[in-house]
Amino acid sequence: MAASLFRKSTNVRIRMTCLRALFSIAERVGPRLGGRLAADLWFRVPPHPRSPTPPPDGSGFEVEAQGGVVRGLYWGSGPVVYLMHGWGGRGSQLGPFVQPLVRAGCRVVLFDAPSHGASDPGPSGHGRGHGVEFARAFDAVAVRFGAAQAVVAHSMGAVPTLLALHYGSLSTRRLVFLAPMSDLAAHFDAFGASMRFGRRVRRQLERTVEQRTGMPVEEVDVRALAARLGAGRPGLPSLLVVHDRGDRETRYDASVGLVHQWPEAKLVSTQGLGHRRLLRDREVVAAVTRFAVAPTDESSVA
Repeated sequence: MAASLFRKSTNVRIRMTCLRALFSIAERVGPRLGGRLAADLWFRVPPHPRSPTPPPDGSGFEVEAQGGVVRGLYWGSGPVVYLMHGWGGRGSQLGPFVQPLVRAGCRVVLFDAPSHGASDPGPSGHGRGHGVEFARAFDAVAVRFGAAQAVVAHSMGAVPTLLALHYGSLSTRRLVFLAPMSDLAAHFDAFGASMRFGRRVRRQLERTVEQRTGMPVEEVDVRALAARLGAGRPGLPSLLVVHDRGDRETRYDASVGLVHQWPEAKLVSTQGLGHRRLLRDREVVAAVTRFAVAPTDESSVA
């Protein structure tokens, strides 16, 4: 095992060194090619660690979206609660929320986004995808199951949730964002720093991403989408944001800003749960369940 891990670590270092050298050359003599290479890496779905088994007794379903099949599970009956996973995840990650919500009288629906879990690839092809494809898949699921009492979305899943609310058929009374990814441009910054490419490759990357998704990078932002959503309808759903102060993948301070911007929102801050452990923390699950099933005029998470 130790030898295998060492070989894997060495291979990763060699690959990163080669990629950084390629981007260094592309920055000087071929930024367009460098941008295409960066976009290919950006849209590639990362391998996900083994996910927990979803709770038993779920009923499977399939819906067609973007030329492929989106697969998921549902439990219970009553008001619908959708569970939306993030980039590189799958629906079963949010399995700890299923039984508490079912016991509270809800129908709980989770699914795997295109190129994730059991679902088919989307238009980007096998092993690739992006948030707009997530949103279109979510829209197809919402057409199948109808309006929601609540949506619980993790990480990047917040972006397609807002896209489906603004542009698609999704409607909901309540939103829960767990460690939401807020600012795509900031993730581009981190990606560029990791790969060590410069401004010319970065500009080409942004152009390629916009061409493939149909959206400018600056618009794929939770706060920008929230502002647009608020301008397009009488009232926004009530919002609960749960974020760990030590999260290394998404920005806690961005969630603070989102809660200040949203007309009716609460922030629950955790410590020591990181980006994914909050998905199975009992106190977080209990707080989310209480918020999701509360009457419209109530928002207690105590």
